[in-house]
Amino acid sequence: MLEVPVAMIVFNRPELTRRTFESVRRAQPKKLCIISDGPRADRSGEASLVAQSRAIAENCDWPCEIDRFYSDTNLGCGRRVSSGITEVFAKHERAIIIEDDCLVNDSFFQYCSELLEYYADDERVMAISGDNFHNGQRFGEASYFFSKYPHCWGWATWRRAWARYATALPSWPQYRDTQDMAAMCSSIAEQDYWTRTFDRVYAGQIDTWDFTWVLACWMHNGLTALPNVNLVSNIGFGEGATHCSEASPWAELPTEEISQIEHPTRVTRSYLADQRTDRVMFSRGKLKARHLGQLARRWATSRAA
Repeated sequence: MLEVPVAMIVFNRPELTRRTFESVRRAQPKKLCIISDGPRADRSGEASLVAQSRAIAENCDWPCEIDRFYSDTNLGCGRRVSSGITEVFAKHERAIIIEDDCLVNDSFFQYCSELLEYYADDERVMAISGDNFHNGQRFGEASYFFSKYPHCWGWATWRRAWARYATALPSWPQYRDTQDMAAMCSSIAEQDYWTRTFDRVYAGQIDTWDFTWVLACWMHNGLTALPNVNLVSNIGFGEGATHCSEASPWAELPTEEISQIEHPTRVTRSYLADQRTDRVMFSRGKLKARHLGQLARRWATSRAA
């Protein structure tokens, strides 16, 4: 049985929840935390779907302590997921977190469990992720490498790291033009992409929690351990998805088993991996002309400071 608590985030997709729950059943965690938002009042039939999803996640046929973090009203993706995770860490020191549309390789749980213990007191490491978007390209000879990107389709962290989430977004205006923000980015295009993204999250134009988690990690130079093989497959793209309604090259990626863990000799970020991630996933579009001069001056100033 798995000693580390598992937090499962569910909402209104019972069939996906059923498939994802099978991997949790095989891992048999001793403690299961279920996070669920309430149904939207204007969506006919959603209350039933939410109830079905919760019932599936509660159907533990092994000895298991269940914590239910349910909202009666709909808070939205950003507030419900973040507040639910906060509730989990009010009770537990560490947790493995998966969403209802993420199938994980069975070895994902042991990988997270081992690294949660290995880096428990290393504040440089803020998260462990099972995601790998590098299509077979390895970074180093170890089982995993370190990145600035806390990918979160299947991941784990500690109370000590999540405590930094709450202060991240209110601190964005002060952090925005600092040398630290510029140092996190390898190009003007990348800085532009993330500046505009965090600006929109700060303004309430994007209802999500994960961009704020990226910001929290960046503000503290936090590293995320990423495996050299992919351990998580997102099956939730398409109709019914909140943020992933369109076809994507990252949908339903195959997973591989991660065997005996070989740890890197140094806790240091792979700049090559992060540059590739930015190129294929984020700031691949052209800079708008009106941003270019302003950002070039900001970039030069922050680098020279």
